[in-house]
Amino acid sequence: MTVSSAYPPPGSVPVSVLIPTKDEADQIAACLASVAWAAEVAVVDSESADGTAERARAAGATVWTRRFDGYGPQKNWALARLGHPWALCVDADERVTPELAREVAVALAGPAGAGAAGAPVGYRIPRWNHFLGRRITRCGWGGETVLRLFRRDRGRFDAPRVHERVELDGPAGELAGALLHYPYRTWAQCEDKLWRYAVAGALEAHARGRRTGAAAMCLRPPARFARMYLLQGGLLEGGAGAALCGLAAAQAFLKYALLWDLGRRGAEAARELEAGRH
Repeated sequence: MTVSSAYPPPGSVPVSVLIPTKDEADQIAACLASVAWAAEVAVVDSESADGTAERARAAGATVWTRRFDGYGPQKNWALARLGHPWALCVDADERVTPELAREVAVALAGPAGAGAAGAPVGYRIPRWNHFLGRRITRCGWGGETVLRLFRRDRGRFDAPRVHERVELDGPAGELAGALLHYPYRTWAQCEDKLWRYAVAGALEAHARGRRTGAAAMCLRPPARFARMYLLQGGLLEGGAGAALCGLAAAQAFLKYALLWDLGRRGAEAARELEAGRH
């Protein structure tokens, strides 16, 4: 991917882009190309073994290597080291569209960028999710917005094991330009994410004192499938919708099976799962 003339000029927008990575060598170049218009681009890498850090440096990004200690803490550590008041957080499997880049430039050139009283201190951004090369607008994947652009002194990530969010101290605005999200480009990625998210969800639930048994393992996966496929319109997405809903159901089963095992074996099972997470 190359930066087209539809983007603002390279390095022209006074914002720091932060990209967390772990073994993203096959995606990092395209992600970085989509944010080349930012005045600062930084990567916080969780000790990748596939050359991610080297590729990011070769593309001109600042790279920090740090042992992973959670999605929220990793990002907060890096946010404190950025050079501009405003930060845009982008994952390696996301791409900033030219429309979004131009909106960010306009927003930061206005009252918000100047820190005017009452102006937004953060912005929610639409995210278009793709599954195996197809954009999915149903299954609960349509209409998603994420708070990713914010003033560093007014925003901070929370610290769950998965699906961390920005906690914003002040009003948030809305942008129309989208982030393109490619979390499942291959079946290998589907398998990897199914396991990682199930493990993280089980560990998080166990830490909060939740326990489970056979009923949840038997009932929650089909309920997840029925909700996504029937109630949220997955059947209108064809084969991609059926596959995506099936994966979500499988992840639900694995999460509750792992949570059951955590309740049964406690610390021993938790150590095994933590050791295999990274």
